[in-house]
This record gives sequence, C-alpha cells and structure tokens, in this order.
Amino acid sequence: MNKYTKIGLSALCGSLASVVAANAGSLDVTGTAEATWTNLSKKVTGNPIGMNTGLTFTGNGELDGGQTFSVAIAQTDKVAYSSANITLNTNSAGSFKLSQAEGGAGIGGYDDNMPRAWEEVWDTGISTNVNLQKGVGSSTNISWTSPKIIGTSIQIAYAPDNDGAANNNKAVSGDASHAFGSGWDVVLNTGTANGGINLFIGASETEQSDQKKSDGDLKDLGGNHQEGVAGLQFKFGPLALGGQASVERLRTQSLNATNYYANTSWGLAFNVNDDLSVSYSQARHVQTKTRKQGSGSAVDDKDGKDASGNADIPKSWMRGDSLQISYTIGGVGLKYAKTEYDNTAYGLMSRKLLEKLIFFQYH
Repeated sequence: MNKYTKIGLSALCGSLASVVAANAGSLDVTGTAEATWTNLSKKVTGNPIGMNTGLTFTGNGELDGGQTFSVAIAQTDKVAYSSANITLNTNSAGSFKLSQAEGGAGIGGYDDNMPRAWEEVWDTGISTNVNLQKGVGSSTNISWTSPKIIGTSIQIAYAPDNDGAANNNKAVSGDASHAFGSGWDVVLNTGTANGGINLFIGASETEQSDQKKSDGDLKDLGGNHQEGVAGLQFKFGPLALGGQASVERLRTQSLNATNYYANTSWGLAFNVNDDLSVSYSQARHVQTKTRKQGSGSAVDDKDGKDASGNADIPKSWMRGDSLQISYTIGGVGLKYAKTEYDNTAYGLMSRKLLEKLIFFQYH
C-alpha cells in the first residue's frame, strides 16, 4: 500500500486589483495560493514542499433594454490560461454563453456533481486515468440556457468542430482532429424550488467521419461519437445525498483500443453546522476494449461480434472512495481528505492511499 500524506497552507484573497480601459468594462481580479507539504511512504519523496497559485478575472455590465453581460477568465497554477466565458443574460429569452472552459457548457458541467465536503474522489491528488464525459465542453462552443419554468431549464451547446481546441482571437483550429465534426449537447435540469431535489439528464453526439486503415482504405466506424449522463440529488436539511452515471461510446474498431467508458459515483455529505461539514463518496470507472478473436479479426462495433459471430469485449475497472472533512471559521479553514483507489489507470491491480490536509485558508 502506498501512502500519500500532504499538508498545505493556502490563501484565498479578495479583490486584488481593478483594471479599467477607456470605453470598456472593468475586470476585478481575485487570486488563490496554496502551499503543501507531501510525504510519500515507500516512495522517494525528495523535496516535499509544493505551491499552487492562480488568478481569476471577472467583469460585468449592462446593455440597452436591461440585458446584462459578464466575462470570466481563469488562470490556473503559475498563471497558466485555464478557461474563459462571455455570457449574455437576456430579460426573457434565457442566457447565451461563448465558452472556452473544460466542462463549461453542456454535459461537461455534470461530470461529477455529487455532494462532498471538498473535492471529487478522483481529484484529491491520486494519479488515475479517469476518463470523464465532457461532450462539447472541451472545445470552444456556444450554448443557450432557457429560463426556468416550474424549476426546469434546458441547455443546448454547440461546437462547429468538436476537436478539443480553444482558439485564439482571429484563429481557427484547422485540422486539429480530422475524425471529429460538429457536436451538440442537450441537458435537462429540473428540481424543486428550494433545491431539495435535483435531477439532470444530458446527451451529446459528435459527428465522426470514417478513418483510414493502414492500407489506405476507409474504415466505417458505424456511427457518431456519443456520450450521456444522468444524476439525482436530495437534500434533507443539513444532509445531502446523490448518485449519477455517465457513459461514452467511442466506436473504435482497432484491436485492443478502448470502445466504451462508463463512470458511476455517489456521495453523502452532512453539514454539522455553518463551519463544519463531513462527507463520504465513492466512484467506479469501467473501460471496455476490443480484442482479437480466434479468427484473428476485431470485434465489429455495429453488433459487438466479429466476422465469425464471436464476441469478446473484456472490461477493466478502477474504484475509489474518499472520506472528507471541512472546517472553517471566518477566513481560516481546515480541510482533510483520505482517499483510496484500486486498480488505478485500468492497469495491474494496485492500491494507493492519499491523505491530504490543508490547515489554513484566508479569504
């Protein structure tokens, strides 16, 4: 068993600066900084001190007729560009958003929305090969979210070429991924007015062209790239409970290539009071690959069988669970997560244990 112990000091600052240009809106800047101390048992630790810093720029304004707009630009660790959104909020026609954010629109915003005191099970520091369903959220996209009617809204997101590229101004993605074409996401989100019940269902489909085989002929992939997600959450006073599932069909026909991904997760969180919360959550991830049959051919993705009528699509999986505690008093916070994962990276069976502690946070 590998043990990971991490102690950290973090700071979350308020508005640091305001940048104003003539005939333009202003941008407020907030920043975060986190210092960590990590100890790896049965591993070479080396220097255990780490640091994470980031900046976020936000701005908003009002147009004629009462419509409003907002801008958000995020810089992650060491001021590396992360995401950006430009949103137009109309009076009665919903909101329109141009997004360059991982999971910023469509089903990407629902990759893991389970209750937790701190982080997702797979995002507490253990290196895994988790594949999350993002739809068009990984590409520059345009989305529309309808106004809520009886607690229900619909979001539609579109990427002209769902190739995973985030283009600069006056730039195009070119042939970033010749196999993928345009992509669409549709998400239905509904629930009670007080947030006691929340249900979300989403689907994504991306056009996928035929691919060339080694001999130069085209190989029929049998359909488009498809993804889906569904989840349900309940809140009973200080208690929150939820579960969700997602799936992705790649339609890959190469031998030993991944054909399907599936993820399930659930979480239970309890707010003891305004300062203290605890949670327990689990996640399970499944990967399915095509394999060579006795006849020597690959599984045909259309019906799951090879030319001889045989089918052998083995599955590999990994599973994790996390116990978390978060305690805050004003601007000072203590956060702790103990996470275990089996069979990380869908590879040989292994066990990794992470213990992560952040004991100071300033707002």
